[in-house]
Order: sequence, then C-alpha cells, then structure tokens
Amino acid sequence: MSAPRRRNSIGAGPGMRAALIGVSLLFMAVFLVLPLLSVFTEALRGGFGKYFAAILDADAIAALRLTLLVALIAVPLNMVFGVAASWAIAKFDFWGKSLLITLIDLPFSVSPVISGLIYVLLFGAQGLLGPWLQAHDIQVIFAVPGIVLATVFVTFPFVARELIPLMQEQGTEAEEAARSLGANGWQMFTRVTLPNIKWGLLYGVLLCNARAMGEFGAVSVVSGHIRGLTTTMPLHVEILYNEYNFIAAFAVASLLAFLALVTLVVKSALEWGDRQNPDEVRVAGATL
Repeated sequence: MSAPRRRNSIGAGPGMRAALIGVSLLFMAVFLVLPLLSVFTEALRGGFGKYFAAILDADAIAALRLTLLVALIAVPLNMVFGVAASWAIAKFDFWGKSLLITLIDLPFSVSPVISGLIYVLLFGAQGLLGPWLQAHDIQVIFAVPGIVLATVFVTFPFVARELIPLMQEQGTEAEEAARSLGANGWQMFTRVTLPNIKWGLLYGVLLCNARAMGEFGAVSVVSGHIRGLTTTMPLHVEILYNEYNFIAAFAVASLLAFLALVTLVVKSALEWGDRQNPDEVRVAGATL
C-alpha cells in the first residue's frame, strides 16, 4: 500500500495550498504592489529635481507638520482611552458594558464624512455650540482643534480593539494575586497588567498612528482646505491633483506611501518581538 499523501493540518492537499497562496499573492500584487509602484513611478517622472521641489514646497512642509502634530495629539489620547476602556471591559463587570463595546466599534460602521459632519453640527457657526464658541472667540471648525477632534473620533477604536481580546484572554488571576500580596491599583497596572499587554499596546498604537496620518474624509469636512494652514498631507495631495499638478501630487503621495511602508516594517518588527518575547502572565512577585 502506498504511503498517504502528505497534507497540512487542515487536511488540504498541496494543490489547494498552492492555489490559496497564488490567489493571495496575485491579489497583493494587483491591489497593493502595483499601485505603490505606480505612485513612486509617477512621482519621479519629472526627475529628482521636481520631486524634491514638490516635497520641500512650503505648503507641503506645512501639511507634513500639521499631519504629524495631529497624530502626536490624537494617538496618545487614544492610547489612554484604549488602555482604560480595555482594562474596564476585560477586568470588571459593570452596567453598560455591552453599550461601551458597541460605542467603541461605532467609528468602524460610521462613514468618516458623517463623523466630520457631526462635529460641524456641534461646533460650526450654525451648530449647537457655535454661538457660544464665537462669543468666546474660540474656533474649532476650519482650524486645528476640529482636525484633531475628527481624527480622534475615527481612530479611537484601534488601541482598544487590540487590547480587549488580549486582556480578556489573560483573565484576572494575575491582578487578583497581586492584590492579595498588597498591591494597589497603580502597582497592579504598571507591574502586572502593562508588561503583559505591551506588544498589543504597541501594535494598537502603530495602527492608530497610521490611520491618523492617512485620514481624509472626516478631516476634509472640518478643515476648510485652507492651504498651508489646515491641510494635512492627504488633503494637500487632493489639492495638487485637482490643480493638475500631477508630479507634485504623486510626490507628496509617495511620502505618505513611504510612511505606510515604515509602518509595515515596524509592525513586522513588533510581531517578531512578540514571537521572541511571548507575554507571560506575571503574578507580581517580590517586586511588589
């Protein structure tokens, strides 16, 4: 009797495995690799001189500075919210827990344009809080605060959604053991909970940062497209493209693509670190 054909763990033969890998690679090549290559090709079509001139343009630098500023504000805020919400959901039972989980997922189901319109209705000149803001000379819409608020809204699920399953899987045994040893809440978090979620937290922050820098819809609604003042990099690309300045548009887009590639590299490094240093549930030993 001939030996049975070798199969993988799910029972699929070599043909099925090759077909799945081939379809995945073809999909990645058509919808990811080729578009990225076309961006860099179009950006360099006019030569390196025009490429660097477009990137070093004053409006492009202002857009880059604003993009980084918004991410620098939005990401730490979402990190704090994500850790707090995940800790509450995974470690405690309370009334409204299901509602909180649903609200965390809300930005995934609401169009970014709609989320931007919500802030216009709240903080715009004719909005609910508009007259009060005008009376106190506070501008939210068509200014940096509105861009930050819109970015925070569309990005706040990323950290929480990375941490909630991880913390639920870890359970509460380590924290209960730490409490039995006399640890207070801050000691439990810094010496037990945080070391066990560090890789998931870094991964969530990375995704949040990538989305914050690339957000277009919500920011487009609340920014006002004031060139050099309230245009982030995605908005600056749109302005250049609408002006038929294709080389400059693709040059700035290539910078965004480069940041995305850096994000992928960091993501891979974090995943490698997670495999090399798997999280182990700590019982808060003698350090408490």
